[in-house]
Amino acid sequence: MVKSIFICARVIRRGHGWDTHVEMLSHSHSQFINLRFSQLPHQPLSLLHINLAPNLTYKPQHEPPVRILIPLMGTESYTYLGRNFSQLSINDASSSSAFSDCNSDRSGEFATASSQTRRFLITCATENSDDLIRQLVADLHSASLDDQKQAAMEIRLLAKNKPENRVKIAKAGAIKPLISLISSPDLQLQEYGVTAILNLSLCDENKEAIASAGAIKPLVRALSTGTATAKENAACALLRLSQVEENKAAIGRSGAIPPLVSLLASGGFRAKKDASTALYSLCTVKENKLRAVKAGIMKVLVELMADFESNMVDKSAYVVSVLVTVPEARAALVEEGGVPVLVEIVEVGTQRQKEIAVVILLQVCEDSLACRSRVAREGAIPPLVALSQSGTNRAKQKV
Repeated sequence: MVKSIFICARVIRRGHGWDTHVEMLSHSHSQFINLRFSQLPHQPLSLLHINLAPNLTYKPQHEPPVRILIPLMGTESYTYLGRNFSQLSINDASSSSAFSDCNSDRSGEFATASSQTRRFLITCATENSDDLIRQLVADLHSASLDDQKQAAMEIRLLAKNKPENRVKIAKAGAIKPLISLISSPDLQLQEYGVTAILNLSLCDENKEAIASAGAIKPLVRALSTGTATAKENAACALLRLSQVEENKAAIGRSGAIPPLVSLLASGGFRAKKDASTALYSLCTVKENKLRAVKAGIMKVLVELMADFESNMVDKSAYVVSVLVTVPEARAALVEEGGVPVLVEIVEVGTQRQKEIAVVILLQVCEDSLACRSRVAREGAIPPLVALSQSGTNRAKQKV
Protein backbone atom coordinates (compact mmCIF):
# COMPACT_ATOMS: atom_id res chain seq x y z
CA MET A 1 0.00 0.00 0.00
CA VAL A 2 1.36 3.41 -0.93
CA LYS A 3 1.37 5.51 2.22
CA SER A 4 3.00 8.69 0.95
CA ILE A 5 5.02 10.20 -1.84
CA PHE A 6 7.61 12.85 -2.44
CA ILE A 7 6.68 15.59 -4.86
CA CYS A 8 9.58 17.04 -6.81
CA ALA A 9 8.80 20.13 -8.88
CA ARG A 10 10.77 22.10 -11.44
CA VAL A 11 9.35 25.15 -13.18
CA ILE A 12 10.99 26.01 -16.53
CA ARG A 13 10.29 29.15 -18.60
CA ARG A 14 9.74 28.36 -22.26
CA GLY A 15 8.62 31.08 -24.66
CA HIS A 16 5.61 32.92 -23.27
CA GLY A 17 4.49 30.10 -21.01
CA TRP A 18 5.64 27.95 -18.14
CA ASP A 19 6.21 24.19 -18.19
CA THR A 20 6.17 22.50 -14.81
CA HIS A 21 7.27 18.93 -14.31
CA VAL A 22 6.13 17.30 -11.10
CA GLU A 23 7.58 13.91 -10.26
CA MET A 24 6.22 11.88 -7.36
CA LEU A 25 8.29 9.11 -5.83
CA SER A 26 6.46 6.26 -4.17
CA HIS A 27 8.26 5.11 -1.00
CA SER A 28 7.11 1.54 -1.26
CA HIS A 29 7.63 0.98 -4.99
CA SER A 30 10.48 3.36 -5.92
CA GLN A 31 8.57 4.39 -9.01
CA PHE A 32 7.77 7.83 -10.31
CA ILE A 33 4.49 9.26 -11.43
CA ASN A 34 5.33 11.92 -13.99
CA LEU A 35 2.85 14.73 -14.42
CA ARG A 36 3.27 17.49 -16.95
CA PHE A 37 1.44 20.77 -16.57
CA SER A 38 1.35 23.64 -19.02
CA GLN A 39 0.49 27.13 -17.80
CA LEU A 40 0.35 30.45 -19.54
CA PRO A 41 0.73 33.49 -17.26
CA HIS A 42 -2.38 34.07 -15.06
CA GLN A 43 -4.12 30.95 -16.35
CA PRO A 44 -5.05 27.86 -14.32
CA LEU A 45 -2.94 24.74 -14.71
CA SER A 46 -4.17 22.01 -17.01
CA LEU A 47 -3.15 18.38 -16.79
CA LEU A 48 -1.74 17.16 -20.12
CA HIS A 49 -0.99 13.57 -19.26
CA ILE A 50 -0.26 11.21 -16.41
CA ASN A 51 1.75 8.02 -16.68
CA LEU A 52 3.77 5.71 -14.48
CA ALA A 53 7.40 5.29 -15.48
CA PRO A 54 10.69 4.42 -13.83
CA ASN A 55 12.91 7.39 -13.07
CA LEU A 56 15.49 6.53 -15.74
CA THR A 57 15.91 9.93 -17.36
CA TYR A 58 15.71 12.25 -14.38
CA LYS A 59 18.86 14.33 -14.00
CA PRO A 60 19.27 17.18 -11.50
CA GLN A 61 19.82 20.61 -13.08
CA HIS A 62 21.40 23.69 -11.55
CA GLU A 63 18.80 23.92 -8.81
CA PRO A 64 17.52 20.70 -7.19
CA PRO A 65 13.75 20.20 -7.15
CA VAL A 66 11.84 21.05 -4.02
CA ARG A 67 10.61 17.94 -2.18
CA ILE A 68 7.35 18.05 -0.28
CA LEU A 69 6.06 15.02 1.64
CA ILE A 70 2.28 14.68 1.65
CA PRO A 71 -0.04 11.79 2.58
CA LEU A 72 -1.87 10.04 -0.23
CA MET A 73 -5.17 8.29 0.37
CA GLY A 74 -7.86 7.13 -2.01
CA THR A 75 -9.20 4.41 -4.25
CA GLU A 76 -7.58 4.90 -7.69
CA SER A 77 -5.20 2.22 -8.92
CA TYR A 78 -2.76 2.01 -11.82
CA THR A 79 -0.89 -0.87 -13.45
CA TYR A 80 2.66 -0.66 -14.72
CA LEU A 81 4.91 -3.53 -15.78
CA GLY A 82 2.47 -6.01 -14.28
CA ARG A 83 2.45 -4.31 -10.87
CA ASN A 84 -0.64 -2.75 -9.36
CA PHE A 85 -0.25 0.66 -7.73
CA SER A 86 -3.35 1.29 -5.65
CA GLN A 87 -4.53 4.17 -3.49
CA LEU A 88 -2.69 6.88 -5.39
CA SER A 89 -5.37 9.55 -5.41
CA ILE A 90 -5.08 12.56 -3.13
CA ASN A 91 -8.35 12.27 -1.23
CA ASP A 92 -9.93 10.21 1.46
CA ALA A 93 -12.71 11.93 3.35
CA SER A 94 -12.41 9.48 6.20
CA SER A 95 -8.73 10.14 6.72
CA SER A 96 -7.05 12.96 8.57
CA SER A 97 -3.55 13.83 9.59
CA ALA A 98 -3.29 14.16 13.29
CA PHE A 99 -1.33 16.74 14.97
CA SER A 100 -0.16 17.21 18.69
CA ASP A 101 -0.47 20.19 21.00
CA CYS A 102 -2.68 22.09 18.58
CA ASN A 103 0.28 22.95 16.38
CA SER A 104 -1.56 22.46 13.08
CA ASP A 105 -4.82 21.27 11.66
CA ARG A 106 -5.63 17.62 11.01
CA SER A 107 -8.08 17.81 8.10
CA GLY A 108 -7.66 15.80 4.90
CA GLU A 109 -5.10 17.43 2.65
CA PHE A 110 -7.02 17.75 -0.61
CA ALA A 111 -10.75 17.59 -1.13
CA THR A 112 -10.53 17.18 -4.92
CA ALA A 113 -7.91 16.54 -7.56
CA SER A 114 -8.98 19.74 -9.32
CA SER A 115 -6.83 22.00 -11.47
CA GLN A 116 -6.85 24.52 -8.62
CA THR A 117 -5.38 21.89 -6.30
CA ARG A 118 -2.67 21.11 -8.84
CA ARG A 119 -1.97 24.84 -9.04
CA PHE A 120 -1.59 24.82 -5.26
CA LEU A 121 0.84 21.89 -5.37
CA ILE A 122 3.05 23.86 -7.73
CA THR A 123 2.85 26.96 -5.56
CA CYS A 124 3.89 24.92 -2.50
CA ALA A 125 6.96 23.88 -4.42
CA THR A 126 7.96 27.46 -5.23
CA GLU A 127 9.11 30.27 -3.02
CA ASN A 128 6.79 33.07 -4.08
CA SER A 129 3.17 32.55 -3.02
CA ASP A 130 2.17 36.24 -2.87
CA ASP A 131 0.19 36.28 -6.11
CA LEU A 132 -1.72 33.14 -5.20
CA ILE A 133 -2.53 34.48 -1.72
CA ARG A 134 -4.01 37.67 -3.19
CA GLN A 135 -6.13 35.65 -5.60
CA LEU A 136 -7.32 33.28 -2.88
CA VAL A 137 -8.34 36.14 -0.58
CA ALA A 138 -10.35 37.61 -3.48
CA ASP A 139 -11.98 34.21 -4.03
CA LEU A 140 -13.16 34.15 -0.39
CA HIS A 141 -15.59 36.92 -1.41
CA SER A 142 -16.89 34.95 -4.40
CA ALA A 143 -20.60 34.30 -4.82
CA SER A 144 -19.71 30.68 -5.65
CA LEU A 145 -19.72 28.29 -2.71
CA ASP A 146 -17.25 26.02 -4.49
CA ASP A 147 -14.83 28.90 -5.09
CA GLN A 148 -15.04 29.86 -1.42
CA LYS A 149 -14.36 26.29 -0.33
CA GLN A 150 -11.41 25.93 -2.66
CA ALA A 151 -9.93 29.25 -1.53
CA ALA A 152 -10.40 28.50 2.18
CA MET A 153 -8.88 25.03 1.76
CA GLU A 154 -5.82 26.34 -0.05
CA ILE A 155 -5.34 29.18 2.44
CA ARG A 156 -5.40 26.77 5.36
CA LEU A 157 -2.83 24.59 3.59
CA LEU A 158 -0.58 27.53 2.78
CA ALA A 159 -0.75 28.59 6.44
CA LYS A 160 -0.22 25.03 7.64
CA ASN A 161 2.76 24.08 5.53
CA LYS A 162 4.70 27.37 5.35
CA PRO A 163 4.79 29.39 8.59
CA GLU A 164 5.98 32.51 6.79
CA ASN A 165 2.70 32.55 4.84
CA ARG A 166 0.66 33.11 8.03
CA VAL A 167 1.62 36.77 8.26
CA LYS A 168 1.30 37.23 4.49
CA ILE A 169 -2.23 35.81 4.48
CA ALA A 170 -3.31 37.98 7.41
CA LYS A 171 -1.86 41.12 5.83
CA ALA A 172 -3.63 40.28 2.57
CA GLY A 173 -6.96 40.68 4.39
CA ALA A 174 -8.00 37.04 4.80
CA ILE A 175 -8.99 37.12 8.48
CA LYS A 176 -12.41 38.79 8.26
CA PRO A 177 -13.75 36.79 5.29
CA LEU A 178 -12.51 33.56 6.89
CA ILE A 179 -14.35 34.46 10.10
CA SER A 180 -17.53 35.00 8.10
CA LEU A 181 -17.17 31.47 6.69
CA ILE A 182 -17.22 30.06 10.23
CA SER A 183 -20.86 31.17 10.46
CA SER A 184 -21.79 29.49 7.17
CA PRO A 185 -24.65 26.96 7.25
CA ASP A 186 -22.51 24.77 4.97
CA LEU A 187 -20.63 22.55 7.44
CA GLN A 188 -17.70 21.85 5.14
CA LEU A 189 -17.19 25.54 4.46
CA GLN A 190 -17.46 26.22 8.18
CA GLU A 191 -14.82 23.57 8.87
CA TYR A 192 -12.44 25.08 6.31
CA GLY A 193 -12.94 28.53 7.84
CA VAL A 194 -12.30 27.27 11.38
CA THR A 195 -9.21 25.35 10.30
CA ALA A 196 -7.76 28.26 8.34
CA ILE A 197 -8.21 30.53 11.36
CA LEU A 198 -6.53 27.91 13.56
CA ASN A 199 -3.51 27.79 11.28
CA LEU A 200 -3.28 31.58 11.13
CA SER A 201 -3.52 31.75 14.94
CA LEU A 202 -0.32 29.71 15.24
CA CYS A 203 1.50 32.97 14.50
CA ASP A 204 1.76 35.23 17.55
CA GLU A 205 1.45 38.30 15.36
CA ASN A 206 -2.01 37.19 14.22
CA LYS A 207 -3.62 36.30 17.56
CA GLU A 208 -4.67 39.81 18.52
CA ALA A 209 -5.88 40.62 15.00
CA ILE A 210 -8.00 37.46 14.88
CA ALA A 211 -9.62 38.16 18.25
CA SER A 212 -10.26 41.84 17.50
CA ALA A 213 -11.81 40.92 14.13
CA GLY A 214 -14.56 39.03 16.01
CA ALA A 215 -13.45 35.40 15.71
CA ILE A 216 -14.22 34.30 19.25
CA LYS A 217 -18.02 34.05 19.11
CA PRO A 218 -18.12 32.22 15.74
CA LEU A 219 -15.50 29.76 17.02
CA VAL A 220 -17.59 29.15 20.13
CA ARG A 221 -20.65 28.45 17.95
CA ALA A 222 -18.58 26.01 15.88
CA LEU A 223 -17.82 24.11 19.10
CA SER A 224 -21.53 23.28 19.30
CA THR A 225 -22.68 23.11 15.68
CA GLY A 226 -19.67 22.08 13.60
CA THR A 227 -18.36 18.78 12.32
CA ALA A 228 -16.16 16.70 14.61
CA THR A 229 -13.05 18.18 12.98
CA ALA A 230 -14.44 21.72 13.18
CA LYS A 231 -15.11 21.27 16.91
CA GLU A 232 -11.60 20.00 17.58
CA ASN A 233 -9.97 22.75 15.53
CA ALA A 234 -12.20 25.40 17.10
CA ALA A 235 -11.01 24.23 20.53
CA CYS A 236 -7.41 24.49 19.35
CA ALA A 237 -7.99 27.95 17.86
CA LEU A 238 -9.52 29.18 21.13
CA LEU A 239 -6.54 27.72 22.99
CA ARG A 240 -4.19 29.69 20.75
CA LEU A 241 -6.18 32.89 21.22
CA SER A 242 -6.24 32.33 24.99
CA GLN A 243 -2.47 32.61 25.01
CA VAL A 244 -3.11 36.35 24.90
CA GLU A 245 -4.08 36.93 28.54
CA GLU A 246 -6.74 39.52 27.76
CA ASN A 247 -8.61 37.05 25.56
CA LYS A 248 -9.22 34.47 28.32
CA ALA A 249 -12.05 36.36 30.01
CA ALA A 250 -13.57 37.31 26.64
CA ILE A 251 -13.59 33.67 25.53
CA GLY A 252 -15.27 32.66 28.79
CA ARG A 253 -17.88 35.42 28.49
CA SER A 254 -18.63 34.27 24.94
CA GLY A 255 -19.86 30.92 26.27
CA ALA A 256 -16.90 28.69 25.37
CA ILE A 257 -16.69 26.78 28.65
CA PRO A 258 -19.90 24.63 28.46
CA PRO A 259 -19.25 23.33 24.89
CA LEU A 260 -15.63 22.63 25.79
CA VAL A 261 -16.81 20.61 28.80
CA SER A 262 -19.24 18.78 26.51
CA LEU A 263 -16.42 18.05 24.03
CA LEU A 264 -14.29 16.77 26.91
CA ALA A 265 -17.12 14.47 28.00
CA SER A 266 -18.30 13.06 24.68
CA GLY A 267 -15.63 13.69 22.07
CA GLY A 268 -13.09 11.22 20.75
CA PHE A 269 -9.61 10.95 22.20
CA ARG A 270 -8.21 13.81 20.12
CA ALA A 271 -11.20 16.00 20.98
CA LYS A 272 -10.76 15.25 24.69
CA LYS A 273 -7.10 16.25 24.53
CA ASP A 274 -7.87 19.47 22.69
CA ALA A 275 -10.71 20.37 25.05
CA SER A 276 -8.71 19.62 28.20
CA THR A 277 -5.78 21.71 26.96
CA ALA A 278 -8.05 24.65 26.13
CA LEU A 279 -9.80 24.39 29.51
CA TYR A 280 -6.48 24.24 31.34
CA SER A 281 -5.47 27.51 29.72
CA LEU A 282 -8.83 29.27 30.12
CA CYS A 283 -9.32 28.22 33.75
CA THR A 284 -6.38 30.19 35.00
CA VAL A 285 -9.01 32.96 35.18
CA LYS A 286 -11.26 32.73 38.26
CA GLU A 287 -14.48 33.52 36.40
CA ASN A 288 -13.81 30.66 34.00
CA LYS A 289 -13.17 28.24 36.87
CA LEU A 290 -16.62 29.03 38.23
CA ARG A 291 -18.17 28.67 34.78
CA ALA A 292 -16.51 25.27 34.38
CA VAL A 293 -17.75 24.03 37.76
CA LYS A 294 -21.26 25.22 36.91
CA ALA A 295 -21.04 23.38 33.57
CA GLY A 296 -20.38 20.09 35.42
CA ILE A 297 -16.72 19.71 34.57
CA MET A 298 -15.74 18.00 37.81
CA LYS A 299 -17.88 14.92 37.16
CA VAL A 300 -16.24 14.53 33.73
CA LEU A 301 -12.73 15.01 35.10
CA VAL A 302 -13.20 12.52 37.94
CA GLU A 303 -14.45 9.90 35.48
CA LEU A 304 -11.45 10.46 33.20
CA MET A 305 -8.98 10.31 36.10
CA ALA A 306 -10.55 7.02 37.25
CA ASP A 307 -10.10 5.45 33.80
CA PHE A 308 -6.44 4.50 33.52
CA GLU A 309 -7.07 3.15 30.01
CA SER A 310 -8.25 6.54 28.74
CA ASN A 311 -4.76 8.06 28.49
CA MET A 312 -6.37 11.15 29.98
CA VAL A 313 -5.40 10.75 33.65
CA ASP A 314 -2.56 13.30 33.53
CA LYS A 315 -4.39 15.95 31.53
CA SER A 316 -7.56 15.64 33.59
CA ALA A 317 -5.59 15.89 36.84
CA TYR A 318 -3.81 19.02 35.65
CA VAL A 319 -7.15 20.68 34.89
CA VAL A 320 -8.41 19.68 38.35
CA SER A 321 -5.27 21.18 39.94
CA VAL A 322 -6.05 24.52 38.30
CA LEU A 323 -9.72 24.43 39.34
CA VAL A 324 -9.34 23.47 43.03
CA THR A 325 -7.91 26.85 43.93
CA VAL A 326 -11.54 27.97 44.32
CA PRO A 327 -13.76 26.49 47.08
CA GLU A 328 -16.63 25.72 44.66
CA ALA A 329 -14.37 23.37 42.71
CA ARG A 330 -13.04 21.66 45.83
CA ALA A 331 -16.59 21.00 47.03
CA ALA A 332 -17.58 19.65 43.60
CA LEU A 333 -14.53 17.38 43.52
CA VAL A 334 -15.43 15.82 46.87
CA GLU A 335 -19.10 15.53 45.91
CA GLU A 336 -18.28 13.73 42.66
CA GLY A 337 -16.15 11.13 44.44
CA GLY A 338 -12.79 12.57 43.53
CA VAL A 339 -11.00 11.77 46.81
CA PRO A 340 -10.88 7.96 46.43
CA VAL A 341 -9.89 8.37 42.79
CA LEU A 342 -6.97 10.61 43.78
CA VAL A 343 -5.92 8.16 46.51
CA GLU A 344 -5.88 5.36 43.93
CA ILE A 345 -3.69 7.49 41.66
CA VAL A 346 -1.24 8.00 44.54
CA GLU A 347 -1.17 4.22 45.01
CA VAL A 348 -0.83 2.96 41.44
CA GLY A 349 -0.28 5.93 39.12
CA THR A 350 2.90 6.96 37.36
CA GLN A 351 5.35 9.18 39.20
CA ARG A 352 3.98 12.29 37.52
CA GLN A 353 0.38 11.26 38.21
CA LYS A 354 1.21 10.65 41.85
CA GLU A 355 2.78 14.09 42.22
CA ILE A 356 -0.17 15.96 40.72
CA ALA A 357 -2.63 13.88 42.79
CA VAL A 358 -0.76 14.86 45.97
CA VAL A 359 -0.94 18.54 44.97
CA ILE A 360 -4.71 18.26 44.54
CA LEU A 361 -5.18 16.44 47.85
CA LEU A 362 -3.17 19.14 49.61
CA GLN A 363 -5.46 21.80 48.15
CA VAL A 364 -8.58 19.89 49.12
CA CYS A 365 -7.42 19.19 52.69
CA GLU A 366 -5.85 22.54 53.43
CA ASP A 367 -8.86 24.24 55.05
CA SER A 368 -11.12 21.27 55.75
CA LEU A 369 -10.82 18.93 58.69
CA ALA A 370 -13.64 16.85 57.21
CA CYS A 371 -11.69 16.36 54.00
CA ARG A 372 -8.53 15.39 55.88
CA SER A 373 -10.51 12.75 57.78
CA ARG A 374 -12.03 11.51 54.54
CA VAL A 375 -8.64 11.22 52.85
CA ALA A 376 -7.36 9.21 55.82
CA ARG A 377 -10.40 6.90 55.72
CA GLU A 378 -9.81 6.23 52.03
CA GLY A 379 -6.40 4.75 52.91
CA ALA A 380 -4.21 7.58 51.65
CA ILE A 381 -1.70 7.52 54.52
CA PRO A 382 0.32 4.38 53.55
CA PRO A 383 0.86 5.39 49.87
CA LEU A 384 1.69 8.96 50.94
CA VAL A 385 4.28 7.66 53.40
CA ALA A 386 5.74 5.41 50.70
CA LEU A 387 5.89 8.34 48.28
CA SER A 388 7.66 10.48 50.89
CA GLN A 389 10.34 7.80 51.21
CA SER A 390 10.81 6.54 47.66
CA GLY A 391 9.48 9.32 45.41
CA THR A 392 11.41 12.01 43.61
CA ASN A 393 12.71 15.02 45.52
CA ARG A 394 9.82 17.00 44.10
CA ALA A 395 7.30 14.40 45.30
CA LYS A 396 8.90 14.24 48.76
CA GLN A 397 8.59 18.01 49.12
CA LYS A 398 4.89 17.89 48.24
CA VAL A 399 4.11 15.04 50.60
